[in-house]
Amino acid sequence: MLSAEFDAHLKTGSTTMCRAWILRRKDGTVMGFTDHDRDFSFEGVTFKADTGLTASALEQSSGLAVNNTEALGALTADVVTEADLLAGRYDGAEVVGYLVNWSNPDERLVQFRGLLGEIRWGSGAFEADLRGLTELLNQPRTRVYHSGCGTDGSVVCGFDPLTPGYFTDTPIFGVERGKIITIDAGTHENGWFAGGRVEFLSGEGVGLGGMVKSDRVAGALRKIELWERIRVDIAEGDIIRVIAGCERHPDECRYRYSTFITAEGFPTVPGEDWLMAYPVSTENNDGGSLR
Repeated sequence: MLSAEFDAHLKTGSTTMCRAWILRRKDGTVMGFTDHDRDFSFEGVTFKADTGLTASALEQSSGLAVNNTEALGALTADVVTEADLLAGRYDGAEVVGYLVNWSNPDERLVQFRGLLGEIRWGSGAFEADLRGLTELLNQPRTRVYHSGCGTDGSVVCGFDPLTPGYFTDTPIFGVERGKIITIDAGTHENGWFAGGRVEFLSGEGVGLGGMVKSDRVAGALRKIELWERIRVDIAEGDIIRVIAGCERHPDECRYRYSTFITAEGFPTVPGEDWLMAYPVSTENNDGGSLR
């Protein structure tokens, strides 16, 4: 809603308007950008004018269609870097766009609120799709009732992944192809971390992570293979946190995590082959389930 001062300024016909964006990454980093030729600040954020950031026309609607626009900017060493884009640090970042009176930044209007979508870069510049909050309505939100468990065994079922014994913080001894990490074998059994997660606590990968594909113990060492390579330089000595995985099987819930009561799977749900079941004369047809 327009303030009286902001509305009065617009009606003068000679305005000092510019656009500004606040970007909040998932790792907690907050950045400010503007298409004005000077920096200014509000809400504790400094909006940088040296990024060359511009935006295309904002498409808005009153229904459930996604509000869309694009932002164009320059890659700079101290703001948006190609390395951070490649590492995925900007994926899914929250964006708030403003129309601001640069002569008095307290006079401003929120024009857009949403997330960063696809990001493209090259030749010293980047281009990012900005998608409105209704984009979240396009993502599956319902619960699926099937025999398998749809969680990672640590959030919805109520298990704390940082329970002692279920994770380890350890230095890296070696890296292969950016996704096979060698660490100390420790005391956990072979395969304990399969299906789990790796988080980087130091080095170039701080704030990044990946899902564990396999966990193999060979003597005094353990090799953790990730499903996807980490897109930054990983060095020996970097500290990582490896969190135990879950095979999403009822026995895992019962014996490993003690979460059988809160498990998300339904192991007794009949499968599709149940539709083809029929009584057999050699079996005990007592009126019970044919499964």
